[in-house]
Amino acid sequence: MKRIAIYPGTFDPITNGHIDIVKRAVNLFDEVLIAISTNLSKKPLFTVDERTALIGQALRHVKGIKIVSFTGLLVDFADEMNADAIVRGLRAISDFEYEFQMALVNRKINSRLTTVFLMPHEKFTYLNSTIVKELAHFGGKVSDFVPSNVEAALRGKFAKNESS
Repeated sequence: MKRIAIYPGTFDPITNGHIDIVKRAVNLFDEVLIAISTNLSKKPLFTVDERTALIGQALRHVKGIKIVSFTGLLVDFADEMNADAIVRGLRAISDFEYEFQMALVNRKINSRLTTVFLMPHEKFTYLNSTIVKELAHFGGKVSDFVPSNVEAALRGKFAKNESS
């Protein structure tokens, strides 16, 4: 039986920390669905199609992944996709409380679903998409934090904003 995990997030944009989690997850599951959530409370820099393309290019050599998007409850989407697990990355203690609460709620709604917490390499523990976008916005160097295709896309987005 195929073991399917969902790695949900906004991935706006995908970072090297996200990629590290994906690479760890594909060693544990037969298929990892990188599920781009369309969170109505967030205003993303990149569209879902742009994020899908950026992720696809960044992970083109990684086997066992599929990039999808969803709206609504993650547990409903997991049921739809016949997923066995939700993968969540934990960077720091501050992530744990929120992620632990979400895992318990998800398990209450769907007891068949397991949440797996993975820690990225320590060099990525301080990294998140918000920091990357802010750095890029102000012309900072982001090449250590994101794949080259994402770096180019960030430069393109912020160059457009400056010329507007």
